[in-house]
Amino acid sequence: MTPADLPGFFARRANLDPADYIELDYAFECYGDPRAAAAHLCSEQSTAQWHRIGVDEDYRPRFGAKVLDLHVEGQRSAPSYPTASVSAAAGSGPVSACRVTIAHPHANFGPRIPNLLSAVAGEGVFFVPGIPLIKLLDLRMPDGFLSSFSGPRFGLDGIRDLLGVHGRPIFFGVIKPNIGLPPEPFAELGYQGWLGGLDVAKDDEMLADAPWCPLDRRSALLGEARRRAEAVTGVAKGYMANITDEVDRLLELHDLAVANGANMLLINALPVGLSAVRMLSGHARVPLIGHFPMIAALSRVPGYGIHTRVLIKLQRLAGLDAIVMPGFGARMGMDEAEVLDGVAACLAPMGPIARSLPIPGGSDWAGTLEGVYRRVGSVDFGFIPGRGVFGHPMGPTGGAASLHQAWDAIVAGIAIEQYAQTHPELRAAIDAFGGNA
Repeated sequence: MTPADLPGFFARRANLDPADYIELDYAFECYGDPRAAAAHLCSEQSTAQWHRIGVDEDYRPRFGAKVLDLHVEGQRSAPSYPTASVSAAAGSGPVSACRVTIAHPHANFGPRIPNLLSAVAGEGVFFVPGIPLIKLLDLRMPDGFLSSFSGPRFGLDGIRDLLGVHGRPIFFGVIKPNIGLPPEPFAELGYQGWLGGLDVAKDDEMLADAPWCPLDRRSALLGEARRRAEAVTGVAKGYMANITDEVDRLLELHDLAVANGANMLLINALPVGLSAVRMLSGHARVPLIGHFPMIAALSRVPGYGIHTRVLIKLQRLAGLDAIVMPGFGARMGMDEAEVLDGVAACLAPMGPIARSLPIPGGSDWAGTLEGVYRRVGSVDFGFIPGRGVFGHPMGPTGGAASLHQAWDAIVAGIAIEQYAQTHPELRAAIDAFGGNA
């Protein structure tokens, strides 16, 4: 690319129709001229060769991605993170750290998630000459583009209506032990959790259609236990069955689990693929909840990969009604601001796409509930302990009860230590898990 070619990959917002473009924010580090690097980034992800040899034509005005804003934030002597792509990248000398916003014409890929990702996070982004480090930070899609997607069929509000839970967080519980239990004791644990006040008992993301705990038998027993718990408690309950599997089994497993009494379904969205999630959402008769395997592999390295907010937005776009994401606990290794970005990606306005329920999680128990609530700033989240319910010294019934007691203390403005003086389940939770707060 010659210096004379660069202006063809730059534009002013005022000269573009915003309905025709998605906007992409990247952070990158480059050798040489940042303007040339940003133009290469646009070229490689759109029309890398914009005319035929010997023909007077230019496809960049219609098909080319274009730089809207470019900021050079500083220079350093070498890339900030040593990856294989850094050592293999062509370049020498100082490295510029940059932020860029790019307008990409969405007609290049259409309302197709695999094609969108191929453009904005594919070869044309992560193999640009002279850019050894790059991270997709955010994307914004116009309403016309979004209107081609159905998004969540139930969403946050539909899940609340299904469970009859309003005005507080929704309490989920991951049945533990997660691997190895046969269906009968597994179902009994779920039943005990529901009796204590758990809204939703769920399969772990690791528990698939396993020979020692097949989905058919497990979902039938949990479905029956859920109905018994509803009869005893007088309130609606949720059982979330994990149907993660090969794509050609997803619809079959959906139908099986729902017929057996699962009224929510879990899917590991990134391993299965967002296009598969979108297909499943179009078929689903119950809410779909996504889990986060692979998200750290794509997002955790500073300056490289894809930010979690992008991955969560795309899961919402694909139709997930709720999204489990790495939460605030130290075990998850997630910066608090990034967790909040993920929550916002579920809740912020997104054209016609309904809100998804955010479920930040990681080693939670009754004592961490207030911290999550204060950080999120509203009751619109799911709270999802595992051992905090099913490892409680008084069993799952006591563990679930401790969540409600912690919430009652929050509402009353009373410290949980004080509230626990007259609530033994909360007291036992503090004694068992307080060192992990």
